[in-house]
Amino acid sequence: MTDRPILFSGPMVRALLDGRKTQTRRVIKPQPFASGYHDGEIEINVIPASDQYPKAFRFNANAVGGGAILEEVFEPRINAGDRLWARETWQGLSFGDYQPTKSSLCEVRYAATDPCADLDAEARGYPWRPSIFMPRWASRLTLIVTDVRVERLQDISDADSIAEGIEQSAKFQDRYLTPAGDYAVPKVAYQRLWENINGKGAWEANPWVAAYTFTVIKQNIDQIEKVAA
Repeated sequence: MTDRPILFSGPMVRALLDGRKTQTRRVIKPQPFASGYHDGEIEINVIPASDQYPKAFRFNANAVGGGAILEEVFEPRINAGDRLWARETWQGLSFGDYQPTKSSLCEVRYAATDPCADLDAEARGYPWRPSIFMPRWASRLTLIVTDVRVERLQDISDADSIAEGIEQSAKFQDRYLTPAGDYAVPKVAYQRLWENINGKGAWEANPWVAAYTFTVIKQNIDQIEKVAA
C-alpha cells in the first residue's frame, strides 16, 4: 500500500463529495509506442503479478513492414490498495485575523465549496492557492483504490462515464449535464467534460488511459486511523 497525492478540479471535488464520482482516468505518459514505428494495431495483456511487476500491462504491436513484434510494459504508479489524498484549490487562514498562512494551525477554505469562491480576491479577502501546493494535512478527501484498468479513452462505457462524476438531469433521467450547461447521453457528457479539462482535441486523440476505481472517504488521510482507533 502506498499513499499518493492526486489533483482534482473544483467540479470533480464536488462530485466526490456528492458521492457521484468513483472513477478517474489519467493519460498514460509516454503513450505506448510513441515513436510510431508500429502497424497501428496495439494489443494489451495484463502481466501476471510478480515481484518484478506487482501489476502491470504489456502492449504488443507489429513493427511497420511486419516481422518483428514490439513490446512495451506499463506499470501504473497507482495500484489497487493504494490510498490517494485529493489535492484541490485551497487557502489556509490564521485564526483571529483570517490572513493567509502556511501553518497547519489554521482554518482551511476550499474553493470547490466556498460560497465566496467566485468573488475576486479583494472582495473575498484572500487569494486561492493552486491545488498543486496543497499539503497532505490540508486534504479533506481520501480515495482507496480498488481496481486499475488500462484502455483507450473512447472505449469508456456509459456506466463508467456516470462513475466519472457527471451530473444527472433532474428532468431527463437518461441525460447528464455538460460543462456548457446543456444535457447529453452519458458518454457524450463525459467527452465534453474531458475536453473541458484537457483541452480541444483531447478526446479525438483517443489516448491510452489508466482507469482507477476507488471508494471515497470524506476525511483527511492521516485522521482515518486515528478515528478508527
